[in-house]
Amino acid sequence: MKKTFLFLASFFLFAINSFAQEKGTDGTLLKNKLERIYLTKDVSLHFVSPEPIQYADISTKSMLGDLPVKNVLRLKFIPDSIKQYGFVNHSLGIVTIVGEKFIAQYDVWYTENESNVQTQIEILPKNTNPLDVGSIPMSQNDLHNYAMTALKNGTRSHAVRSTAYGMTAQINNVYTVDDYVFVDVTYTNSTNLKYDIDEFRFKIDDKRITKATNVQSIELKPAYQLYEKSAFKRKYRNVFAFKKFTFPDNKVLTIELSEKQISGRVITLQLDYSDVLNADTL
Repeated sequence: MKKTFLFLASFFLFAINSFAQEKGTDGTLLKNKLERIYLTKDVSLHFVSPEPIQYADISTKSMLGDLPVKNVLRLKFIPDSIKQYGFVNHSLGIVTIVGEKFIAQYDVWYTENESNVQTQIEILPKNTNPLDVGSIPMSQNDLHNYAMTALKNGTRSHAVRSTAYGMTAQINNVYTVDDYVFVDVTYTNSTNLKYDIDEFRFKIDDKRITKATNVQSIELKPAYQLYEKSAFKRKYRNVFAFKKFTFPDNKVLTIELSEKQISGRVITLQLDYSDVLNADTL
């Protein structure tokens, strides 16, 4: 564990040192220091971000951009603007891409030489500068990496289990990382009937509910889930990440998986607060 921590610490220190575009002597970012990217007519350029793109800016009307998926910026040249450049190499403007923890900028040029044209650009640390975004302490990419680490780990010997309708639900493990709680769950279907997932619900409920009790249920929404899956035949495993939460000893975290109608098979798991307090670290 210590070796892993030291390796990660060294990696992040290296990343921070290389995680910056070259600047002028006064600390400002110079246009001539930006990476030059070439664009031509009838070809789309895709910037692939390591984390969801929060904002993108195109400095001129010579280009058109959109976000077809959350971590890809698609850029196209507008043919009418070709008149003002006379079919020669010329800068079209600056493209700025902002992720959850970085900002990247590129100098985009028009060219008729298709051998210079790239169709996909991976946003690398050398082309970025870090952002101080205290409201987003962990990016979606970070959450994904921790969830994958949890997936590789084994199951606790005292794992929480529940059975219903020929189904077995099991909480393999609970982890904490910074201000997040990761819950690793597995569902096993012992029947020959495929299970069509309707939804997951996560609630903080009272441990004991009587007829005279006013039930107070607090719904939780995951900040991240590793897999999106609509159905499974035999086994289904997933990792959910939540922002840090607390609840008293007389309540439990209820994890409810329901099937699409008309079948309506529902299976629930209940996690005590002690399991959260005794969670492992990734």
